Amino acid sequence: MTLPVTLAGLKKGFRATIERVEHRDENDLISRRLRHLGFVPGEEVVMIAHGPLGMDPVLIQIGFTRFALRREEAGRVHVTEVSSI
Repeated sequence: MTLPVTLAGLKKGFRATIERVEHRDENDLISRRLRHLGFVPGEEVVMIAHGPLGMDPVLIQIGFTRFALRREEAGRVHVTEVSSI
């Protein structure tokens, strides 16, 4: 079963496919930076870990590269949950 969520809501150990990165305005530097880092539609991501306090930051893996994102940033990346690893 696939559920639409954001990276911020993805559970540890789950894999998902990126659907889109949310743009808040025409000069949104955060969404632009996320796309440049590889957060683009069709890419598979894995939730590696959540931070200890308040679940911030989250550790995401795309391919062999890992990224630490604030939950606010991860909340801009909309994904379709695929499965647990």
